[in-house]
Amino acid sequence: MTGLDVLVLVIYLVGLLVIGGVFVRRIKNSQDMFAAAGQAPWWMSALSGYMTIFSAGTFVVWGGIAYKQGMVSVSILVCAGGISTLAAGYLLAGRWRRLGITTPAEYINLRFGASTVQTFTWLNLLCGCMSMAIALFSLSKMLTALISISPDYTLSFLADPATGHLSINGAIIIGGVVVVAYTMAGGLWAVLTTDVIQCVVLSLVVLMVVPLSLARVGGISGFVEHEQLPKGFFLPTAGEFTWVYLALWTVANFFTHGGQWAFIQRFICVPSEKDARKTAYFMGGLYFVSTIFWMLPAMIYRIMQPGVDSGEAYIKVCQDVLPAGMLGMTLAAMFSATASMVSSLLNVFAGAFTRDIYRPLFKPNAGEKHLVVVGRITTLVYGAAVLTLATLIPRLGGAEEVVFMLVTLVIVPTVVPSVWGLFSRKITARHLWISIAITAGISGTMKVFIDPMKGVDAWSLVVRLQERIGGSGPVVWLQDHTRLWEVVVGTFIPLILIALMELRLRDVSAGWTRLQAFAQAHQVKAQTKKPVVSTLPAMIVAGTMWILALIVGALGYSDKSHKLILFIFTGLLVIAGLVIVGICQHHRRMTASSQPHA
Repeated sequence: MTGLDVLVLVIYLVGLLVIGGVFVRRIKNSQDMFAAAGQAPWWMSALSGYMTIFSAGTFVVWGGIAYKQGMVSVSILVCAGGISTLAAGYLLAGRWRRLGITTPAEYINLRFGASTVQTFTWLNLLCGCMSMAIALFSLSKMLTALISISPDYTLSFLADPATGHLSINGAIIIGGVVVVAYTMAGGLWAVLTTDVIQCVVLSLVVLMVVPLSLARVGGISGFVEHEQLPKGFFLPTAGEFTWVYLALWTVANFFTHGGQWAFIQRFICVPSEKDARKTAYFMGGLYFVSTIFWMLPAMIYRIMQPGVDSGEAYIKVCQDVLPAGMLGMTLAAMFSATASMVSSLLNVFAGAFTRDIYRPLFKPNAGEKHLVVVGRITTLVYGAAVLTLATLIPRLGGAEEVVFMLVTLVIVPTVVPSVWGLFSRKITARHLWISIAITAGISGTMKVFIDPMKGVDAWSLVVRLQERIGGSGPVVWLQDHTRLWEVVVGTFIPLILIALMELRLRDVSAGWTRLQAFAQAHQVKAQTKKPVVSTLPAMIVAGTMWILALIVGALGYSDKSHKLILFIFTGLLVIAGLVIVGICQHHRRMTASSQPHA
């Protein structure tokens, strides 16, 4: 990594902090801080949600699977981000916006009661903390692979003495401090704006890496026909990732992207139900189009360097093919991909704590300015907890293992009952907790006694006995299909339990009545107030695109061998900025024409 790469990375990180500062004065109340006052453009919310699904974990975990097993990584992401999100848009997005809530925790409070929202918020805080820790750990693996620190530098205490590179913990601290700082300052507006910027930059960088890496292996034909690729590399399924697993994985992610708090926030920060549905449809559609491009570089690197650590394959191929300066841009964009996911969760959980735990329990009469201050302090404290947990990820089995376990055994079982409550008139808080408790008991028991990584001696004896008599038996089968039983237990056990309880219930719950009354009051208020969409964040994004175009154009002048592709990249950034300005101007004309004339 050259000094030019480091300079580009530093400029990018400083820019993120500046954007957070721009929105400081715009944050006047808690609705601005945590829901963008319901004025976010749908396309901005969609791109933010799209990048919230992404993080450095996408490149470490899924990029690692692409490097090892090929096209199955595309299948996993299309199911997780494409099909599931489109289904969530059709069934859930508009319904969330119709409620008129400011935070997802407010829905839990209305539907299941005050005692439930406090416990549920703490549970989601813990799950979100783990998700963010995984993302920061994955990012740190990329940074440590590329950034060396001389013992003579002032920051030498951040180096790993064994390698001379930036240490894992040092990378976590640097990345986490930047994310916490701009999220604390600018709230959801800063989150949305930085998400769009990094989405454009990262997409263009990946589009540059694909042709450059293909050129190294003889083009498309040289890649597809290469003899070093393992058998079945281009099949949509592989190993444990069977068609059955992919179908179940789609269902699990339907609940994740339709009911996890960070995504609900994307649906409720736009002006209308129609905008909420468009947000989800755009997110899902992008996954169908873009996933193959995200995974191709790691797949191609299997030929270029067949023996590297799969978790580092993605950043290594970028290092090998990109011109000087662009690697820094890639790291900056991947940093922002992680920042997108982390900042989204920081904001949504800080909002949940501030509005639904702190205010009702400690200061019911708190003013809006006071709540904004508490929200920023909460963001800071919660961010510190995430940084601490990120340093412990290696002791939990690594990022890939924790990602699968978190989604299938923790997140989905808590989301399923709350999403069910959007449609059911009958279930109450008691039924929600029965479902969560039974699912947790079953999944925990199976994880301890069946997972081969954590099996006890007595259980291992049963396994060996089954093998000795010539049969695999159910225990061995479950050990060989860990991913499959995790998603079955985590998704379908709570679904079956909730459905059975639903069939036995007769009375309409008080929570349903309370929720409907709140939603109807919001609808009445919404009919008297025309939706407003702010164009300021979009104009900031456009300006940032042009600044990045200047940087990349300057790189083109200094790198003669890659001048053409860098100038193409510059042109694309300029065009992206012009398109955004055009959209803003069109919106302003439409808004002006709809205003009543004096």
